Amino acid sequence: MGLNMNYPDERGRFENFGGKFVPETLMQPLYEVEQALKEALGDEQFVNELTRELQEYSGRPTPLTFAKNTTETLDGAQIYLKREDLNHTGAHKLNNALGQALLAVRMGKKKVIAETGAGQHGVATATVAAKFGLECKVFMGRKDIERQKLNVFRMELLGAEVIPVDSGDQTLKDATNEAIRYWVQHCEDHFYIIGSVVGPHPYPKMVRDFQRIIGDETKTQIQTQIGQLPEHIVACVGGGSNAIGMFYPFLEDNVALYGVEASGKGVDTEEHAATLAKGRPGVIHGSMTYLLQDEHGQITEPYSISAGLDYPGIGPEHAYLKDSGRVRYESITDDEAIAALIFLSKQEGIIPAIESAHALAYAFKLAPTLASNETLVVCLSGRGDKDVQSVKQYLEEKGEQA
Repeated sequence: MGLNMNYPDERGRFENFGGKFVPETLMQPLYEVEQALKEALGDEQFVNELTRELQEYSGRPTPLTFAKNTTETLDGAQIYLKREDLNHTGAHKLNNALGQALLAVRMGKKKVIAETGAGQHGVATATVAAKFGLECKVFMGRKDIERQKLNVFRMELLGAEVIPVDSGDQTLKDATNEAIRYWVQHCEDHFYIIGSVVGPHPYPKMVRDFQRIIGDETKTQIQTQIGQLPEHIVACVGGGSNAIGMFYPFLEDNVALYGVEASGKGVDTEEHAATLAKGRPGVIHGSMTYLLQDEHGQITEPYSISAGLDYPGIGPEHAYLKDSGRVRYESITDDEAIAALIFLSKQEGIIPAIESAHALAYAFKLAPTLASNETLVVCLSGRGDKDVQSVKQYLEEKGEQA
């Protein structure tokens, strides 16, 4: 089927996906966010202020780095890394958090809430809340709090209140449930800063629009460095914000796009987060998309070593891009991701986030099958400082060394 670049439509749909599946009390707040976003993006003053903050506070543009040692070792395509790990706070999450915080201020909101899994979105939200003088609450699953202690401390240091969530599997899905419940009760004076291209309209579009700077910069940088567009682009997919930000400016170009989701202990086991490989269409967190569910339609718990990819759904635009055939979605296991993380650390002196390591693992499989005159760009969505304890524990349990 042909690709529609004008999606989402007026109902917030990407073909069969997206929309607003929310309680009646949230319809008016969502409409207000939608109208405020439309006006803000058409306001030169707002766009200039966001651009200035991205440049002077966040440090954009982030570099596009040629991975010389990795390219020579793998002996295939030329590999470049889009360095979102060098964004202020250490991940692409700040691009979106800055945009939504400025929108919250424009709407007169004094309080923000957020959900987080790996903690990077929570840190980004706590950061912008501190910068703009906003009261901040971050909902986080108890299991993720244990996995990401460093990021929890960073959020608290920045002045945010981290609220543990003990329901369900105590991960990102459950944190999002609690954040939505809280927003329903406090939507009059709170702005909900959602961290990925998920949730009801207009959030998938809004997060995409604030994250497309990744792809826009990459398009300019790669043409400056090699004089043409790359043949291949790879990005990891949980909710899918870094991937849609990277892919969107390239959707109409002759560039192969690959989204990589987490298959945990394998897609043939019950312990994975491979939503597109194993999921079916259904509704989660206010949006129609692919999600993991049992035969009765009940959402099943995902699993991944990566807290940031441990989510049973996916952004509705990714569901649309899968069905359209424009983007190819692949899966990578915990073992493959950790091996890629260690490989890049030793080859390039860059410790990536476990999320990003999933994209790297697939890129490292793909690159040797390609010609040496082809170019492959990987979105390095975040740095791995937050994950070193998880990697150390993983290796100790396996009886392996870094």
